[in-house]
Amino acid sequence: MQIGGPLPGLPGSTPDKDGKDQKDGGNPSATKDAVTAKVTNDAVALIRSLAELRGRNADWAEKAVRDAATLSTNAALQANVIEFTAHDPADLLRQVDGRTVELAGGKTHTLATRDAVIEAVDPGWIARALAVITDPNIAFVLLMVGIYGLIFEFMSPGAVAPGVVGTICLLLGLYALNMLPINYAGFGLMLVGIALLAIEAFNPTVVIGLGGIVAFVLGAAMLFRIEAPGYALSWPLIGIVAAMFTGLILVVLGALRRARRGPVRTGAQAMRGLSAEVIDWSETSGHVFTNGERWQARGTETFRAGEMVEVASIIDLTLVVRRAPASAGEGGTA
Repeated sequence: MQIGGPLPGLPGSTPDKDGKDQKDGGNPSATKDAVTAKVTNDAVALIRSLAELRGRNADWAEKAVRDAATLSTNAALQANVIEFTAHDPADLLRQVDGRTVELAGGKTHTLATRDAVIEAVDPGWIARALAVITDPNIAFVLLMVGIYGLIFEFMSPGAVAPGVVGTICLLLGLYALNMLPINYAGFGLMLVGIALLAIEAFNPTVVIGLGGIVAFVLGAAMLFRIEAPGYALSWPLIGIVAAMFTGLILVVLGALRRARRGPVRTGAQAMRGLSAEVIDWSETSGHVFTNGERWQARGTETFRAGEMVEVASIIDLTLVVRRAPASAGEGGTA
């Protein structure tokens, strides 16, 4: 909640006929104005307490909260808002040397900083890596890589690599989300969109896929609370990921269309019309070799071993064969 806004007795509020304050425009004060006034007064009380505790200018501190007042460096020094100014860390250490400060519990301590050595402590590689991971755009990419990896692993079980990489990236992305100010409604929309796209990949219906894309884009746009500066997702990144999901759906739909238009390659229908070589035959049954396999067969005619026949149909696991046309006599499989 922001601090500020019209307060009783301050510019921006207008008293009504009963002497009560109301906002500009003549509307009665609402609950929101009362809450804003409460928060502002609490902030004023806190800043005045801190200023008085440290011997600072409490009146200016209150003015900074209520009117957003600012001061230059020299003006702040003259108004007793600050004690001194320093050009660099070494100058600061020289000026605070010998000062007595009060610690927790009422104890005092005299600072001895004149000969203090300034050491720069750089963050380790773990801290730097975590700082990269918690970038909103990097976290978003990790989530998408993790989800894609798991989808590919489920589509091709045993590939291992997509599942391992996807799991690691997904966990890293979830860790980053735990450290960022996320909007759970947006996160929920993203999950719904991804679930719909996964359903579309296994059971194409177009409508589910389009709904998944819309839900995913809206959820990504709402994922982070953008009132915090620097936490907005990059729109080009959202567009790229949405395009990738759309491309996946188009690839699945294209494969489905080709499978429906192409010839049947499995099942009983695919066996009809195949040429087969008779292995052995006794009266109306025997064994034939076709399509790289040995089959039980039966027919209404008598055949010789090595003769080429044609599959007419299949009943259970037995082929029904007939004499092959003369033109197909050389077309059998060996």
